[in-house]
Amino acid sequence: MKLLHSPARIAAALRTAVPGLTIDAVAETGSTNADLLARLDQLHGPVFLVADQQTAGRGRAGRTWHSERGASLTFSLAWPVRVPLQALVGLPLAIGVALADVLAGHGIAAQLKWPNDLLADGSKLAGILIETAVDRQAGARLWAVIGIGINLSENAALAARIGQPVAALADAGAIDRDLLLADLLGHLCLTLQEFEEYGFAVFAERWNALHTHRGQPVSIIDRGQTVCEGVAVGVDAQGRLLLDTAQGRRTVVAGDVSLRAVEA
Repeated sequence: MKLLHSPARIAAALRTAVPGLTIDAVAETGSTNADLLARLDQLHGPVFLVADQQTAGRGRAGRTWHSERGASLTFSLAWPVRVPLQALVGLPLAIGVALADVLAGHGIAAQLKWPNDLLADGSKLAGILIETAVDRQAGARLWAVIGIGINLSENAALAARIGQPVAALADAGAIDRDLLLADLLGHLCLTLQEFEEYGFAVFAERWNALHTHRGQPVSIIDRGQTVCEGVAVGVDAQGRLLLDTAQGRRTVVAGDVSLRAVEA
């Protein structure tokens, strides 16, 4: 089966200099995140892996990320981070800002849902899953593996499997996948470099400007149970969600909790 993506074209279109970057593509795999995590002890620099089809894609809290060949972009970036693990709390939000910036350049006005989703017109457009691991073969170097799935075209079968409305960029056939991936990869690398240097604080204002639930009543769900409700204000400089509750302002750390809008 012919690959839908060309590492050579992606590399040629990349406008960001990233020393040691490797770009790979596969026709099918279980999970690009799992593949990169399994290879960490063999990596010497950042690796970008895109798959035409994922058969066991994952989201947060063990959820399944559903995708269809040709209707989705599914890829991961393994990045050796230069900050301690506790400093990565706001990284999914910073990545969300980077994705929204790229999509805006392609005519898509995406909104951000705390902590790791992108929406378009209220429906899910993209998701982010960041996993960390330590490479014991290279002086306990910490890696972040950033997995991203983006819906390229509307697909009724995919929406049925997900069980919720999905949004898409456009007709998948009208998109130059390699040029879009080069744009995404370049912004991801710049975002990671900026995050390592300055932390999430420099992204907070941009994230809040794109916050889809700002000023709206929401619930925080943990393992199926509502743990608190309030009006979503935005995020702070660490990426924690700020909620105005009946008991006052509360901060919520992502972890495995989920946010849901409260129906009026």
